[in-house]
Amino acid sequence: MEFSRFLEIVGSEPVFETGLLLAGDVNPANVRRQLSRWVDAGRLYQLRRGVYALAPPFQKVKPHPFVVANVLVRGSYVSLQSALAHHGLIPEYTPVVTSVTTARPGRWETPLGDFGFRHVKTSWLRSYQRLALGGDQRAFVATPEKALLDLVYLEPGGDEPTYLAELRLQALERLDLDALTRLADQSGKPKLRRAACRVADLAGIELDGYEIL
Repeated sequence: MEFSRFLEIVGSEPVFETGLLLAGDVNPANVRRQLSRWVDAGRLYQLRRGVYALAPPFQKVKPHPFVVANVLVRGSYVSLQSALAHHGLIPEYTPVVTSVTTARPGRWETPLGDFGFRHVKTSWLRSYQRLALGGDQRAFVATPEKALLDLVYLEPGGDEPTYLAELRLQALERLDLDALTRLADQSGKPKLRRAACRVADLAGIELDGYEIL
């Protein structure tokens, strides 16, 4: 395949998988060899096996890190500190894009950034949305409430007042406390109920029928 033809196929894709090139009468081994040559020539970035992005100056669209994360591990969504920072609930810049998945946990260091994935049970894979990120790019990202509870769920002591204080939560008026408590209740985990109560306390709101156990 000529590179010009290749650009016609993938030029508008911020990130793409090998399968995009395997439709029709093509030899998969030849396609993979050609991709390897273009990676070696600096025309492509290989992000992981079977996942690529165009390198400058061939990029038409700069890949948003959240889009990259979604493609690196299909069925994942951006959450934890990355989603909290995106929603403006914590002040820190997060150098690693963090996601949750029902697949195995892992971490990838790529030319487009570092990406971490934490494992959760299938029953806890909920409350995320497909957000517009600009430039016709969209990615699955946890709601603010779910991002916070994902973090509490995965971190030892995540419900402790000292841990919640260290997060330096801000703009708590953006949290839907009804949604937060509903998710905590649905989890069946006292740890998440305690966290919901303590976050409400930080926001200066008393939750009816809730107590810290």
